[in-house]
Amino acid sequence: MAIEILHLSTVVKSAVVARDGDRLGRVSDLIVRLGDAPHPPLSGVVVRMGGRDLFVPIGRVVSLEPGRMELAGDQVSLQRFERRPGELLLAGDLLARHVINLSGARLIRANEIELAKADGRWEVVGVDTSPRVAFRRLLPRAWRARVSPGTLVDWATIEPFVAHVPSARLRIPYRKLARLHPAQIADLVEAASHEEGEEIIEAVGQDRELEADVFEELDDEHRVEFVRSRSDAEAARLLASMAPDDAADLLTELDQERRLPVLNLLPAPQQRKIRALLNYNPETAGGLMSPDFLCLPDSMSVDQVLDQVRASKAPPEALAVVFATDGESRVSGTASVVRILQAPSGSRLADVIRPDPAHVHADWDLHAVVRKMSDFNLTVAPVLDEDHRTMMGVVTVDDVLELLVPSGWRRDFGMAQAEE
Repeated sequence: MAIEILHLSTVVKSAVVARDGDRLGRVSDLIVRLGDAPHPPLSGVVVRMGGRDLFVPIGRVVSLEPGRMELAGDQVSLQRFERRPGELLLAGDLLARHVINLSGARLIRANEIELAKADGRWEVVGVDTSPRVAFRRLLPRAWRARVSPGTLVDWATIEPFVAHVPSARLRIPYRKLARLHPAQIADLVEAASHEEGEEIIEAVGQDRELEADVFEELDDEHRVEFVRSRSDAEAARLLASMAPDDAADLLTELDQERRLPVLNLLPAPQQRKIRALLNYNPETAGGLMSPDFLCLPDSMSVDQVLDQVRASKAPPEALAVVFATDGESRVSGTASVVRILQAPSGSRLADVIRPDPAHVHADWDLHAVVRKMSDFNLTVAPVLDEDHRTMMGVVTVDDVLELLVPSGWRRDFGMAQAEE
């Protein structure tokens, strides 16, 4: 049996009548309480009567159809409508506003909100994103139903913005955003308004590691926009969770007078790493490199090396390659983690490394780094000092790509663009 869809725009401003047919007022809005249900049920109606907004519980609604709502009995309680914590008004709070489509990790506009009756109760089942359905609100009521449906998105995949809702006491649940990749969350922030972006950032802020990952994915403009609104202590907390190279980049984007105070609030180990990176131009190997990597004596057994990989706190992309030193502490070679895993038990690191590794130097510019990594098919390039003895850091391919891709590329290719 097909379920009949009821468009919100055909219900708002409908006549509210008693069982005997007497007109009592008109529908001002529909109320919903968000929870864990994939399709939240309506909890009440705001009825405009005699210049006042009155609350009618959904249990008193006998029938709901375009242009007409019938109530049980012949009276409406004079209880004035007052928003309770957790309540949203479908027309006032959600209609024509952005919502998040978690399925596609995109912002969409709820040009229409769709209702359906299931198991005896009215539920919000989805939003229509088609621009043409927005015309329903402009047409005479008799013509609104003639506008054909557009693109319906299931409400089960929708998350609304609610920071703008007075007294709602609701925020985007962190657990829903945590299912997305940090880059997808960053796309949402970049496509959103500042207020919407703040709400997303506030939600992911419940997980400091995820928050840091999202900031690393944001473009420079948005990173600065959100960090500037934070206190020095809050900015330092964020930078302390980020990779040192990304934290150094963000620190340089702060106003000059804030850089040192924020830097001084960081933990001593992170301070040392960032101060070292700040000595280099951001578009050189020294500015690109991460000081976190794994460099071990080549006399170690492969089993010991794998134990070190498991225990390391270096970023996963940097751990794809292990670097080896000889008896004189000079860098002697590299080995991928896959090659180490494939080595026979009892082998030493020296048995599996590629000697005389291709490398870059801290003062090399971006083009020189790209040529070296491309020529030698490197995903991780060691940065050696001028004596070719000591490792200073590593440049990973993702950091190189970030600089090579044109600014704003996500928007250019529609990856972060809101669907209107």
